This record gives sequence, structure tokens and C-alpha cells, in this order.
Amino acid sequence: MRRVGWTVVALVVLAILVGPELAPHTATAPVAPPYSPPGVGGPLGTDHLGRDVFSRLLHGGRPMLLTSVVAALVGSGIGVLAGLFTALATPGRSRFVLRPLDVLAAVPPILVLLLVLTALPDRTGLVLAVALSGVPLSARVTRAAAEQVVGRAHVEVAVARGESWAWLLGREVLPLVAGTVLADLGLRFVTAVYLVAAAGFLGLSTSASDWGLLIVEALPGAALQPWALLAPVLGIALVAVTANLGSDGLAQRSRSVLG
Repeated sequence: MRRVGWTVVALVVLAILVGPELAPHTATAPVAPPYSPPGVGGPLGTDHLGRDVFSRLLHGGRPMLLTSVVAALVGSGIGVLAGLFTALATPGRSRFVLRPLDVLAAVPPILVLLLVLTALPDRTGLVLAVALSGVPLSARVTRAAAEQVVGRAHVEVAVARGESWAWLLGREVLPLVAGTVLADLGLRFVTAVYLVAAAGFLGLSTSASDWGLLIVEALPGAALQPWALLAPVLGIALVAVTANLGSDGLAQRSRSVLG
């Protein structure tokens, strides 16, 4: 089952990355009458402007995947550093880091998305907004996991030796919480996919074939051409499921290696 899961993950990622090169048409070119059924304008039919839904789906997958990956890595990376630091720091220093994160966690992710993209209406702003939304939870998860190991003998010995913070965090604590960090990274990625799609749904994406944009454009004609709506919805769901499979596999492997 693990091999099957990794095979599915690899196939989905490969299909998304090479999708624009495999698309039979561009993302903006009309190829058939609007709302054509599957088989007339393409395997999934056409949208309200006569564009090939299958081609638009292939063109929109790669930017969504790369944006979500970068945002998840940035947000999780900052959160892991904050969580490890607060697990080892004094209560006063921990509060200095955690209180701003608590304030950020109280702001709905969609509001963070809107505020940041208003100031930075480009791909960088989208990555920043999605990353900021994931930092508080990632920090809390990492801190909870790290607090279970900071009191172990090898950590206390390293502190007594006078090891640096970088050594303590990177060599003594992080390897023991790697499984939790990887599992949380998978959740951050899934959340990033949803937020990137939400940005497209709200018309804030910079891609002309963003899957969220495909969903909102297909809603008025869903009764005439349901595949124009179902295709991006199922695509987002497939990416989320495969991401969870991949993160669970990495987490189990890390735990078995460390165990």
C-alpha cells in the first residue's frame, strides 16, 4: 500500500508539472462553442468562452502547486524555528514570540489573504499571505512536540557542555520531532492549496487558468457543462489527498529511522 501511495503521489506531481507542455491548446484560445460537452472541444468540453477545460486545467496546475509548495515551506520553516525556540527559551522569551503569533492566529486566513494581496497584488504577495497564515499553528505543533524531548538527558548534557542554540535545536531536538514536523508540513501544504484556490476564486490570482478561477467561472453554467466545474474541484481534492499520503509516508519513515 505504501508503494501504491508513493506511485500515486509521483504520478500526480509529474502530471501537474509537465501539464502545460501536454496541453493541446493554450489556456485562453477558444476552440469550440461555449459549454460544449466532452468530446467536442476537448476531453472535458469547453467553458463559457469556448476554451478547452482540459487545457486550462493542465495550464493551471503547475503555478498552483509551486505556489502552494513554496508558501507551505516558508510558513512551516518559520513556524518550526519559532516552536523550537520557544520550547527551549525561558517563559519570558517564549511569550515575546508566541503572543504576536496568537494575534496572527486570531485573524481569519482569508482576511490575511485579502490584506496582503491588497498591498502586494502579485505572486510574491500570495506566497507571503499563505505562509503567514500557516506560521502560528506550525509553531504551536512544533513547540508541543519539542517540549516532550527538551527534558531528556542528552539535551541536558548538551546544555551542560555549553552547546550553541543552533546545535541544540538542529542536532538534539529537531531529529526527534521530525515526524511531527513532516506531518504538519503536509497539513500546511493542503491549507496552502485551499488558500491559493480561494485567491483564484476571489479573483486575486495572477494566473489566467488558476483552478480557483476555473471554479468561479464555471458556476453560472454548471447545469449546462458540469465538467467545467467538476474538473478543478476534483483536481484540488486529488492534490490534497496525495499530499496527505506523501506527508504520512515521510513521517512514518522518519519515525522508523529514528526509532
